Amino acid sequence: MIEQQAVAMDSESVSTLLVVDDNEMNRDMLVRRLKPFGYQVDTACDGGQALDMLQNGRYDLVLLDIMMPVMDGFEVLQHMKLQQRLKSVPVIMITALDDTSSAARCIDMGAEDYLTKPFDPTLLKARISSCLERKRLHDQESLYRTKIEEYNNQLQARVRQQVQEISQAQLGAIFAMSKLAESRDPETGEHLERMREYCRVLSQQLSRLSKYEIIIDSTFISDIYAASPLHDIGKVGIDDSVLLKAGKLTDKEWVIMKMHPIIGAETLREVDKQHPGNSLIRMGIDIAGSHHEKWDGSGYPYGLQGTEIPLVARILALGDVYDALTSKRCYKEAFSHDKSRQIVLDSGGHHFDPEVVEAFVQTEDEFKRIREFYQDSETE
Repeated sequence: MIEQQAVAMDSESVSTLLVVDDNEMNRDMLVRRLKPFGYQVDTACDGGQALDMLQNGRYDLVLLDIMMPVMDGFEVLQHMKLQQRLKSVPVIMITALDDTSSAARCIDMGAEDYLTKPFDPTLLKARISSCLERKRLHDQESLYRTKIEEYNNQLQARVRQQVQEISQAQLGAIFAMSKLAESRDPETGEHLERMREYCRVLSQQLSRLSKYEIIIDSTFISDIYAASPLHDIGKVGIDDSVLLKAGKLTDKEWVIMKMHPIIGAETLREVDKQHPGNSLIRMGIDIAGSHHEKWDGSGYPYGLQGTEIPLVARILALGDVYDALTSKRCYKEAFSHDKSRQIVLDSGGHHFDPEVVEAFVQTEDEFKRIREFYQDSETE
């Protein structure tokens, strides 16, 4: 299609030449010799007029005399090569027989060729034809590039739109799956919405530290926001008799409950095997499998310690505990922010990463705002 457009454009156009020479006889002579070849020929008597005509018209080739008063051929050529619109217009320099050194200088400046006076008709036609053919190929290549860029831009726009649609569908499916897991626990309320916000706020605060400024980028923040609802997805594999038990769990039941991080992580690993390379799912694996690990190594399921615990899990762990502390449960009333804050501070270096605790201190007003905005209904 592009080639057809180029051929059509080329076949419908007549090459337009501009002859620039201060000598009227030279101009007239060139016009008489060029018109029989089928060219449209315009003339200019000096460099200034030539530049005006080039700015206001479309020319396929310029025949430019070197020696002219006011503005010589060197200056005209220099002006042309500095302008985006004119620099691709081919220029053949016209020079006296004994001035080929000046012509060579013009070639260095960007002229395509030169002709010496008096003109040999055969050589004149050959040089002009050669330059016009090179320009035709250049114009065709430019057309190809322009069309390809247009197609690429259209394709990229379509891909971006499709990726966005797919991403939104994936996020919707992930959140729905997480809500399904949470729906089995009657005490969760707006827990998932709050968790997303807590993780986002903590991540943004940590990103201000030099050690995390490369790790915690916009992708990390958007992924943890989207993946945080997956933290308890493993609860779908826990029997209702354990998950929904109102009283204290027995040792045996507690062992079963502690399996939910393993179940959640393994479930998401299966998703990753089927659809590898999704950073959100891989982050979900770390979150689901490690959010009950503790900084001092006393957590579960693997007893990871310190930075062995994935950063995303260390971030989510604090938000998860804070949310549990400030939420009403069948076995306790909701704690105030101040009481919950003190418990979090006392747990720094034991349950929580000290740097995450410091990020919490810096953002506690945001935590209070999120807690108030996403309140559980009274029926929860």
